[in-house]
Amino acid sequence: SLCVLLDYYSLLEEDEMALRKMLLLSLQMIMCRGLVQNVAGRRLPSSLRQERAGERMIQAKMSSNGGLGMDLTGKVAFVAGVADSTGYGWAIAKALAEAGATITVGTWPPVLAIFKTSLEKGKFDDDLLLSDGSKMEIAKIYPLDAVFDTPEDVPEDIKSNKRYAGLDAFTISEVAQQLETDYGKIDFLIHSLANGPEVTKPLLETSRKGYLAANSASAYSFVSLIQRIGPIMNKDGAALSLTYIASEDVIPGYGGGMSSAKAALESDTRTLAWEAGRKYGIRVNTISAGPLKSRAASAISEKGKKGFIDLAIDYSKANSPLSKDLYADDVGASAFFLLSPLARAVTGVTLYVDNGLHAMGMAIDSASLEGIHTPP
Repeated sequence: SLCVLLDYYSLLEEDEMALRKMLLLSLQMIMCRGLVQNVAGRRLPSSLRQERAGERMIQAKMSSNGGLGMDLTGKVAFVAGVADSTGYGWAIAKALAEAGATITVGTWPPVLAIFKTSLEKGKFDDDLLLSDGSKMEIAKIYPLDAVFDTPEDVPEDIKSNKRYAGLDAFTISEVAQQLETDYGKIDFLIHSLANGPEVTKPLLETSRKGYLAANSASAYSFVSLIQRIGPIMNKDGAALSLTYIASEDVIPGYGGGMSSAKAALESDTRTLAWEAGRKYGIRVNTISAGPLKSRAASAISEKGKKGFIDLAIDYSKANSPLSKDLYADDVGASAFFLLSPLARAVTGVTLYVDNGLHAMGMAIDSASLEGIHTPP
């Protein structure tokens, strides 16, 4: 089985040819049997969890190190942009935790206290559960405001803001220094953050300030993180970001310069794959994820109207080749692949995890296509 094959990973590490053959066979088995979806234990809505309880028990018996049997014990991951249990960043952290990785996160200071309190009060307990019945442990939570590279960049109004009170080290360079102090080296860097203050405005109505703010928080922050954390990453480590199809197609309602920011993020991914690959020996990829009703995504709406994210989810399900719900753990499983040694030769890639929506050139639910034959 695949799990048995991967148990021999450490034994084969010295034999590169044997390792390559093993990885190729493993990937073939993944594609044939769909085992990669078992990595994260697939978090479902509460109404469906009982149906999957038996399946999770089987997954736990398959391996104590996650569905693929990949052991990442001793590896350290830093996930920038986790503030609740509903987003893709959480799902990626959970997928890595299933395999034994140490999980650290960076949280935006204005929501840091709420996030910590929610964890302490057990509000995320159900979402912390791993396939073996244990709970994911977040080893450390670092305050992180990724629009500031150094302490000198922080303006006085932020320093005096009560939501930043008592936080002396929340810039990217300071977090990198803390990570080095705490762990020496890390292995995985995940960029799961974005912000566009004018995201509900069409591009034609977006101010210069709003446009640049979106690109600063959503794209340049990834560059800055790799600049400062890359030097403390182990060789063969991996960095990953999250993008969206608005980078290349027109998505009405996703404004404020965010489409431009995602386009920049994807372009930067390719350049960083080259530069960081040569300089630090790490891989750099991005996942173009389909719409998910996370807390952050739900903010992209206007009062009194159905939210952008709800419309995007409905559209995706109606028009994707795979007409089904997309879960955070679908992205978590794909991220696990890109971050793990299974993807040791994959870098500079934009991987679509959107039920195939990116491949569609027409909306099949359009009134203009009424009567056209579609597969049942």
